[in-house]
Amino acid sequence: MSEDGPSYHKVLVLNSTYAPINITSWRRAMVLLYKGKANGVAFNGCMINGRLRLPEVIKLSNYVPLPFAEIVLSRKNLYLRDNHACQYCGRTTGQMTIDHVIPRSRGGKDTWDNLVVCCARCNNRKGDRNLEEAGMRLSGVPYRPPSNLYLQMTRLANVPQSWFEYFFKNN
Repeated sequence: MSEDGPSYHKVLVLNSTYAPINITSWRRAMVLLYKGKANGVAFNGCMINGRLRLPEVIKLSNYVPLPFAEIVLSRKNLYLRDNHACQYCGRTTGQMTIDHVIPRSRGGKDTWDNLVVCCARCNNRKGDRNLEEAGMRLSGVPYRPPSNLYLQMTRLANVPQSWFEYFFKNN
């Protein structure tokens, strides 16, 4: 089995409380399972050497305390949250920028729920007006991502369906 095969070979690592804490390679996950440091939670149906099931999700046997790390409001994280797409028209090509839903001149702040990615065309069209005045609508509600791991997951292609219940069960 190779890392670049047709199947997805990343494994979600859960703390003993079922909170997602990391994404690792299938090889590292197999080592954790073999050493008894983790248990398999979900498997993808692939076999290693015809006898070991390849995990999609593993849970650590012992709780690992993690320091609280608030997710930083940055351009990079905004682009990741909004999937590099204009939140007004959905365009993903061309020059992208950051827009204040409520303009700063009208008291809008630099917060997760007031900043969105948009194309230059929509940003110019909206200008210094609110959404109603500009006759525009957002494609979704801006939000603070729950964790850096969540943003990391948004960058991955072919994310297994079994992962979603651990990222979205509290939302």
